[in-house]
Amino acid sequence: MAGEAGSRRGERVPAASMPVARVSVDVPLAHLDRPFDYLVPAEQDADAVPGCRVRVRFAGQLVDGYLLERAESSEYGRKLTFLDRVVSSEPVLSPEVAELARAVADRYAGSLIDVLRMAIPPRHARAEAKPSPEPGPAPVAPPEEGWARYPLGSRLLEALRSGRAARAVWQALPAEDWPARLAEAAASMASTGRGALVVVPDHRDLARLHAACLALMHEADVVALSADLGPSERYKRWLAVRRGSVRVVLGTRGATFAPVHDLGLVVVWDDGDDLHSEPRMPYPNVRDVLVQRAHLTGASFLVGGFARTAEAQLLVDSGWAHEVVAARDTLRSVAPRVAAVGDNDWQEVKDPAARSARLPSMAFDAARAALSADSPVLIQVPRRGYVPALACGQCRAPARCRRCAGPLALPGGTRDGEPRPAYCRWCGATEAAYRCPTCGSRRLRGQIIGARRTAEELGRAFNGVPVRTSGGDEVLSTVPGGRSLVVATPGAEPVAPDGYGAALLLDGWALLGRADLRAAEEALRRWMTAAALVHEAGRVVVIADSSLAPVQALVRWDPVWHARQELAAREELGFPPAVRMATVDGSRDALAAVLDDLQLPPSGEVLGPVPLDEDRERALVRVARPDGRSLAAVLSELQSVRSARKEPEAVRVKLDPLEVL
Repeated sequence: MAGEAGSRRGERVPAASMPVARVSVDVPLAHLDRPFDYLVPAEQDADAVPGCRVRVRFAGQLVDGYLLERAESSEYGRKLTFLDRVVSSEPVLSPEVAELARAVADRYAGSLIDVLRMAIPPRHARAEAKPSPEPGPAPVAPPEEGWARYPLGSRLLEALRSGRAARAVWQALPAEDWPARLAEAAASMASTGRGALVVVPDHRDLARLHAACLALMHEADVVALSADLGPSERYKRWLAVRRGSVRVVLGTRGATFAPVHDLGLVVVWDDGDDLHSEPRMPYPNVRDVLVQRAHLTGASFLVGGFARTAEAQLLVDSGWAHEVVAARDTLRSVAPRVAAVGDNDWQEVKDPAARSARLPSMAFDAARAALSADSPVLIQVPRRGYVPALACGQCRAPARCRRCAGPLALPGGTRDGEPRPAYCRWCGATEAAYRCPTCGSRRLRGQIIGARRTAEELGRAFNGVPVRTSGGDEVLSTVPGGRSLVVATPGAEPVAPDGYGAALLLDGWALLGRADLRAAEEALRRWMTAAALVHEAGRVVVIADSSLAPVQALVRWDPVWHARQELAAREELGFPPAVRMATVDGSRDALAAVLDDLQLPPSGEVLGPVPLDEDRERALVRVARPDGRSLAAVLSELQSVRSARKEPEAVRVKLDPLEVL
């Protein structure tokens, strides 16, 4: 057939301008973490805009991808394949989010497409076809009274309203209405016409924050993003954010990458909560992602909480952020009275068994005083269930199943009028005739008492007082006022309208005794979160030795002192955040091969490996903070090489993990 090739019937021709599309393909292989060049057909020239979703042929298969940019030419050097089709002309990937996703992938030794899966929700054509509303007028700047209790609080709001970049670590006062304070910060930024993003740990916090924002701004100015919305509704709201219809975005972990137009403020509340850590590759943390986002965009940054993490303290010590704290006189006027085991000698004279009792007399006294004042009492229990762990009543050896060696537990309740027997938590087999293999005793005792058993015991101790439980599958958001006992696991404490009259923090040893680098920090965070729900005239009793640093920090309500102590200890021992650290998990042979190929910077050091279970081991790799980017690059390259070689055994790499022990 004569004529030019482009004129043949049915043959695709490239676009006249910017014919090359650089595409990030959705292929989860580390060695393919780079853009690939394709030709844009002339008939799809108008739809193939940067940020849109496309379908391309890759290695003989049709895969999804995102069009990152268009160019005049390619350096590939061979004939390029055409885009198969443009799925949608909606530019779902903004340049700012693309840059952030690349930075996060590089920081955590991951791939760009893994981060984009978190950043961009799945497409819903029906929601995409509907237009989003036009943005309304900017809201009025809120009053400053709430922040006036903090010496730098008013200056923080002033900086937000004036457009200056402000970076702050906020220490909330006990019983602080933190949703209202964060709403005021977001409204202050929105009043300038710029956007704000606020991330909280869970849906209960999100509901409180959303209500506080609606009290200051119009409903059209605020959108809440959470996984429980359903795919279609969440995508609809996300599109409204991408199209610039709303200025203030609230959400849980998944909203961290929300494409807020003209972003001026990013906020994370309670950054120590493990819900802020992404369980999917490359395992980023919300706080660190928002720090990166503030750095890239020049936005203001605010991290707040009742407690303070070592990572937040490092932001202050490095000079990157200022701390917003109240004066000690203000703190003393609003903080509840906190008592711990061994506070004074009179305590032991009055109750000699206080150090060994699960509920010493001072805890009962605090509960009775609150109930007599017609106030609810909060009881925090580290574990849910009835008796989640049993031991021999004589030698204290852990009680194990005869069939699979799993841990035994009591289910609670009765059968035919008799208490139900112990059962195995692994295989479910009933153990009605237990005999200790070490000493032969038939007696069992509880190592850990769960929330249900605690509620049962308290119901008998305070006859006629309503008992409510919160935890597991039944988490209460609020409880009514009036006398009641509320037994909750950490993180599931409901809010009382006028605050609790007392809080009993039980089994402190269970939190402090965990084999975890962050055990003390996490215990203090959980205690302070519960204690902050107590009104200023109430009492807090923590069942833990008063000589311990976390207990002292709670008694004095001084999380800043504890964070400094914690950071200093980690600097001395060489643990995060004083250093950058990675965990490398895999089989013995795979891990040995990885460690042999690892080319670390001069400050690099390998600890281990140590066994995780019968088949897997873990090694810790740490470097000085200035070499953190080099460590991420080395681990990323190592994963790429293993992927290209098609190594049969996978190795999991996590940078800055929550768990290192």
